[in-house]
Amino acid sequence: MPIFSDTFVVLIILSIIIIISIYATKTKVGKYLGTALLIIFFTALVANFKIIPSASNSIELYSIIFEYIAPISIFYLLLNASLNSIKKAGLPMIVTFLIGSIGTTIGIMFSWLIVSPQNILGEEAKIIAGMLTGTYTGGSVNFNAIAMQYDFQKNGILYAGTIAVDNVVTALWILATLMFPILFSKIWKSNIKINNNLLPNESIDNEKMNLISLSWLIFLGMAAHYFSELIAFYLPKIPSILILSTFGIGLAQTKFVKKLNGSHNLGLYMVYLFLAVIGAYCEFDAVYQLKNIGIVLLLFTSLAVLFHGLVIMLFGRFFYRDWHMIAIASQANVGGSASAIALAETFDRKDLILPSILVGTLGNAIGTYLGFFVIYIL
Repeated sequence: MPIFSDTFVVLIILSIIIIISIYATKTKVGKYLGTALLIIFFTALVANFKIIPSASNSIELYSIIFEYIAPISIFYLLLNASLNSIKKAGLPMIVTFLIGSIGTTIGIMFSWLIVSPQNILGEEAKIIAGMLTGTYTGGSVNFNAIAMQYDFQKNGILYAGTIAVDNVVTALWILATLMFPILFSKIWKSNIKINNNLLPNESIDNEKMNLISLSWLIFLGMAAHYFSELIAFYLPKIPSILILSTFGIGLAQTKFVKKLNGSHNLGLYMVYLFLAVIGAYCEFDAVYQLKNIGIVLLLFTSLAVLFHGLVIMLFGRFFYRDWHMIAIASQANVGGSASAIALAETFDRKDLILPSILVGTLGNAIGTYLGFFVIYIL
């Protein structure tokens, strides 16, 4: 059991970690690591030392951050969206994401041949392979869709173990994609010109929030989330995140919303809370307790994701060489829209926020199909 499990106390600890991480980026070493990476690292550290809850003993606060804070953060960040800058980034992002999806699918089959998980996991290994293909193309929606098709969630220990491994690998891949642009840009320099002009006449990093702006932003965020969920309920084929994003982009074009200050910093802080929970979910002990099964699952999953990384990075080497965009597209595959947006913010690539959401939605659309395809092939 963790030392602290009270919701308010855990929120205080997460807030302290965010503050420490922000200040740490002002040091010589910290500025190269970035706030996002430091938040994940510090939170994973305190969670694995059982100071705060992790995935196996998750609290309601984590669910609230995943279900409400993360999507509303996307809405706030899109209130600064410039459609002109987004158009240029859209197609390369989609192409790179699709290449990454192919890399994931082939990576799962390659890892199957190398690790042979069926020797330990039996027939369930095929289902796990399909679930991992789905989640590393789209997200948890695809993971659970495939699991429910085969009633895999009834296999308690193995289902929980697969989730634990997925959490660990996802968190580690966020750290990896944060480092990739730093490493690869030194070997193969990018010749991409970056356009970050979201607010032409002011710096969003220095925006000053007043009480009126804060009141309106909180109202708009809650209202947009509520109505996006309501519309998605009656139109289930349209993802709620896409509806919420549409609200954000539409409002961003109005004069009234343009006058509201603080949406970027408010959204960014919410993204940091989301990343803190990702770090807390990076639970190595849960994988260790599974013993042989955990080791096989971790090797199988890690090798598949590494193969995906190799494919998408090689593609980037010979084509776009926009290492930020490639890392974000990869994260959209493995971690989903929210973590991809966190990377876009960390890299100061505001032009890639909306494309991150779009490819995340695309991943949800094709992830389940690719998952079933892998099960059929294997």
